[in-house]
Amino acid sequence: MWQDPLFIVVAIAVLAVLILLMIGIGGFVRGGDFNRKHGNRLMRYRIMAQAAAIAVVLAFVFLRRMGSN
Repeated sequence: MWQDPLFIVVAIAVLAVLILLMIGIGGFVRGGDFNRKHGNRLMRYRIMAQAAAIAVVLAFVFLRRMGSN
C-alpha cells in the first residue's frame, strides 16, 4: 500500500488534520495570548484540511473501486 502515491497523499492529509487539531487543542488548554490570536484561525485551517482529507479519501476509494472492476 505504501507504494501507492494516492495512499501516501491520504496519509499526509490525515496527519495534517491531526497536527492542526493537536495544536488547536493545546492552544485552547493553555489559553492566553496564543489562543486569542490564533485559536479560531487554527480551527478554520483544520476544517479546511479535514475537508481536503475527506475529498482525497473519497477519491482514493473511488479510484480503487474503478480499478478493481
